[in-house]
Amino acid sequence: MVVALLRVELHIPGAQSLKDKRMVTRRLKDRLKPFNVGVAETDHQDKWQRAELAVVTVATDDRLAEQILQSVLDEIDRLEPGVMTRSEVEFLR
Repeated sequence: MVVALLRVELHIPGAQSLKDKRMVTRRLKDRLKPFNVGVAETDHQDKWQRAELAVVTVATDDRLAEQILQSVLDEIDRLEPGVMTRSEVEFLR
């Protein structure tokens, strides 16, 4: 069993308030549900144009976990092109 954590930093230039930012992060979290991952906003809760999402998955091996998380990254980029500034994957054993 492998637990993999993906941290994604977002810059949301169009957000003029926390409400605007929450609309974007909520839409992303809702659209990631079919990937069967856990998603939470983990940093920059008080910043209008910044967010960090943590995405976690449990898989049978590293390769499958990487594929799932890559699909999540692709979906984030498809839904909100250009807002991802950084991503990092960590395997928890």
